[in-house]
Amino acid sequence: MACAGVTVLGVSAGMAAAPASGETAVVPAGATNSLTGLDPAGLQSAMDEVHRAGMPGVFAEVRSDGRVWRGASGVADLATGRPVTPRMVQRVGSLAKTFVAAAVLQQVEKGRIELDAPIGRYLPLVVPGERGKKITVRMLLNHTSGISEYLGYAFPSLQKFPSLPDTSPKSLDDNRFRRFTPAELIEMGLKAPAVGEPGGSPGVYANTNYLILGELLEKVTGTTAEKYITRNVIQRAGLKHTTFPDGPRIKGPHPRMYEAFFGLIDPPRDYSVYDMSWTGIGASLVSTMEDLNRFYGRLLDGKIVKPSSLAEMRRTGPVISQTGQKISYGLGLHELTIPGCGTFWGNDGTVWGAQTESWIRADGKRQVSVAMNLVRWNKIDSSGRPQHHPIDDALSAFKRKALCGGEDAPAANPS
Repeated sequence: MACAGVTVLGVSAGMAAAPASGETAVVPAGATNSLTGLDPAGLQSAMDEVHRAGMPGVFAEVRSDGRVWRGASGVADLATGRPVTPRMVQRVGSLAKTFVAAAVLQQVEKGRIELDAPIGRYLPLVVPGERGKKITVRMLLNHTSGISEYLGYAFPSLQKFPSLPDTSPKSLDDNRFRRFTPAELIEMGLKAPAVGEPGGSPGVYANTNYLILGELLEKVTGTTAEKYITRNVIQRAGLKHTTFPDGPRIKGPHPRMYEAFFGLIDPPRDYSVYDMSWTGIGASLVSTMEDLNRFYGRLLDGKIVKPSSLAEMRRTGPVISQTGQKISYGLGLHELTIPGCGTFWGNDGTVWGAQTESWIRADGKRQVSVAMNLVRWNKIDSSGRPQHHPIDDALSAFKRKALCGGEDAPAANPS
């Protein structure tokens, strides 16, 4: 759902297990189970448990103080049994928002954008009237604009979710090849009732904010946001397999993407072929786990934006995610604190059928990027709350192992 703070759901029983696929690079034989060491066998075992719990396929890259481990478990295609591999490309959803935010901060550095200037100064026809005067660029970046989410209007059968008797996944199929324009999606969000006052706290997560930022980038750079970000963020970071799609199909080896939509799609349906105009600039990116780790590493190392800009990105406040969780969110970045393990920065995101997360410790010495090809696996109870699923525990254990090392490390549950 091009969102942050989501949980993912389970697949049909009886799924055949595919051979685990792992590789290690620059991992010394004596690597230990610590905050700085890597345990390849332990990481692979923890990843295999995610697959056994019901995830069709999962793959990841873990970095620890210069050491790298890559692994995969399960299948990319339930019909053929084709295995997932560590270097596959994936639709990464709202991780794209960090790329957008970095691009906006670059323009702030050049003096073309002011963070606390009203968006109406730049885009008076996009955000007109009093809202354009009150909502600042910063409020769009940190989701405190009060602008509503457009997704329920672009996908009408989802409007009443989580009231499942009144909700249908029909819109997912209806929109598979529909071509949305940013203007019509933005208009949907602006016409919807506001979710808060500009600058209010907590903020409320809305993809509409980042579509407006895409229009802002185009206005001040004279080129599309996709082209600007490709040249000045993706290429600056040295990423080789990160692109914005130019059609409904993913280029390069990738898994099929299975959507269960909280048990309403059973068995889960493949949405790997999909026109991503419904997400726009804020969630349509395709990448690899290696590229994501490289990007967040170079971002925190000051290679993408200046330290002063990175400091602005890390100024956080409370934001209500699309699953109703309160997250600590800055300018395109989440903050995750694990007691006894450290503070991590990154993002997570889903689109139909795919979930991806990327986290890096504040000192830059520990990272994980992990991708899964099934989402919204938790069925919903009568109160609208996701029910617990074994995937939740297995995924938390894998992220704990990846981020914190030891088996006795505190639970890591960024989602």
